[in-house]
Amino acid sequence: MAKSDYNRGKKASGNSQKRNPKKQFSKKEGFPKRPQKPVKKSNPNEIRLNRYVANAGICSRREADTYIAAGNVSVNGKVITEMGYKVKLTDDVRFDGRKLSLEKKEYVLLNKPKNFITTTSDEKGRRTVMELVSSASKSRLLPVGRLDRNTTGLLLFTNDGDLTKKLTHPTHGVRKIYHVHLDKNLALSDLRKIEAGLDLEDGSVQVDDVSYIQGSPKKEVGVEIRSGRNRIVRRIFEHLGYNVTKLDRVIFAGLTKKDLPRGHWRHLTEQEVINLGMIK
Repeated sequence: MAKSDYNRGKKASGNSQKRNPKKQFSKKEGFPKRPQKPVKKSNPNEIRLNRYVANAGICSRREADTYIAAGNVSVNGKVITEMGYKVKLTDDVRFDGRKLSLEKKEYVLLNKPKNFITTTSDEKGRRTVMELVSSASKSRLLPVGRLDRNTTGLLLFTNDGDLTKKLTHPTHGVRKIYHVHLDKNLALSDLRKIEAGLDLEDGSVQVDDVSYIQGSPKKEVGVEIRSGRNRIVRRIFEHLGYNVTKLDRVIFAGLTKKDLPRGHWRHLTEQEVINLGMIK
């Protein structure tokens, strides 16, 4: 037998006797997979009780938890105090004896004028923004966030509690643009300070952009910001020794004041609602 034939035979014999770990766990075959636990699918015909109450326009979802725990809510004649309880869309859900129904989601945009406060009612008898949108819907719409009494501009109203939570939660950083009027020209050095960020009494604040309004006196400034802290725009300029004489919110979460006169409202378009839902 030739030496080459001998070597070939030896190799063949070795392959038949020894296990090849690379062959056993080849890339093609892969390692043995662990059995996966079946994923429990949610029932589209069920909804958490607190969400049902909130979607019915009674209150926010967090407030609904409080009412449920207090025994204000019943399902099919039985008072439910359990957190996380789920109801069917066909169940008889009542709040203080009044039957609830899931409302159609509505979205109304107001161009707020001065001298209206952002609240549902006022014990001092001051005018509220609710007066301005009272004819917009039969549903209980609530303002998304707030504007100061003397601040004008865009204010959104809705009965969509989930969207309200998204647009007001600081982690989402909803984009807002303000047109600011000052009592004196803004010095370029102060504009640079705002660009760099300021340290206020409740922490630092950073704007996305600040600039002079083109074609206007340097008393007028545009500010783009995502912070939702109380009176934050006014406080930025007050910190540097300026008084804000007029403040107008011209953009909110991508919505604009185009074709919306001061004191008037309009319903959002379907595309605008979709765009708001896509905010992360």
